[in-house]
Amino acid sequence: MRVIHLSLADFRNYAHAEVGFQPGPNLILGRNGQGKTNLVEAIAYFASLRSHRVSSDAALIRAGEDTAVARMRIGVAEREALLEIEINRGAPNRAQVNRNGVKPRELTRWFQAVVFAPEDLMIVRGDPAGRRRFLDDALVARNPALAGVLSDYERVVRQRTTLLKSARANGARSAVEATLSVWDDQLVALGSRIIHERRQLIEALRDPLVESYRALVEQDHGPELRLEESIFGSAADDVSRETTASGTGPDSDVSRETLEAMFRDALARMRAQEIDRAVTLLGPHRDDLTLMLNHLPVKGYASHGESWSFALALRLAVAELLRRESPAGDPVIILDDVFAELDSGRRARLMAAVGAYEQVIVTAAVEADVPGELSWSTIRISGGAVLDGSDDGVSAHA
Repeated sequence: MRVIHLSLADFRNYAHAEVGFQPGPNLILGRNGQGKTNLVEAIAYFASLRSHRVSSDAALIRAGEDTAVARMRIGVAEREALLEIEINRGAPNRAQVNRNGVKPRELTRWFQAVVFAPEDLMIVRGDPAGRRRFLDDALVARNPALAGVLSDYERVVRQRTTLLKSARANGARSAVEATLSVWDDQLVALGSRIIHERRQLIEALRDPLVESYRALVEQDHGPELRLEESIFGSAADDVSRETTASGTGPDSDVSRETLEAMFRDALARMRAQEIDRAVTLLGPHRDDLTLMLNHLPVKGYASHGESWSFALALRLAVAELLRRESPAGDPVIILDDVFAELDSGRRARLMAAVGAYEQVIVTAAVEADVPGELSWSTIRISGGAVLDGSDDGVSAHA
């Protein structure tokens, strides 16, 4: 899979941009603040329908405008497709594939990308929300149909929590019970599927994670992933259970039907606490992912270099998993200003790990930070404008 051409209108700092890309390694080069990341942010948006930098789509729309448009021509084997997303400030987003209107989530069926960015360090060192986002982005990349499941689950959590707040405010607990059970059914059905899919993902990432970490540091520190699931936490049943990427977790092979029964039982036990606190306490939105090196948590024990290597290894493992499983071939690899954060050894090893992918797009402020062993197709940005650089030609006005 590869990006052939990107067109932007009122996206971030670009009033208009036309950028061509080549197979193999592409370098977007320019000083900080010129719009390099904005280009790859637009590309990556087609894979996940969200930015890797901000949580709100509104930030993607150029100041003073109500709509941003991104069009991207991609190549998959010998075929091409034209993808389009219209991001609206005051209305639902709209999408097209080959000029035919589709639901925005359909775009994720057409395009896969794995983004490496400085923000990835927060997967290791940040709060659980960042790790849940990593898991769920990987789920959607692996199976785009799960985008709808995740969206529906978030909606159910919001509406169920609103009902719990109403019950506490009005003191009408008994009147809420019947309505709450309807939301419980949806929470359990959707949540159990997400838990099951996350467990399958953790198992599938086991070997790619070990291989990727070893490739980056040239040592085996035994990297592991362990899911901490709220429906089995101390609040639910005083028993802490984990699913690990070593495959030895006590519940790693449990069926969705069994998970649903466990989830429902945990909800019943937590009913009074949920109404008292007016919040949905159980489900995948409350779960976490523990990252381990040499049987110790990375967070709090690993060095800065080890933390970076683990974050990079996670992305490499996802890329390798998609490469193995996807009929579309390699995902597009995006390295957004990552080389500036790494020493020369890690830069070289990272580039060696991704250099064989069909297309790699790198942003950098300093050309000397980029490994020079490859022949780069270079796009230069200066003064907020994209200059000629690729064989297809590029132009932009900021």
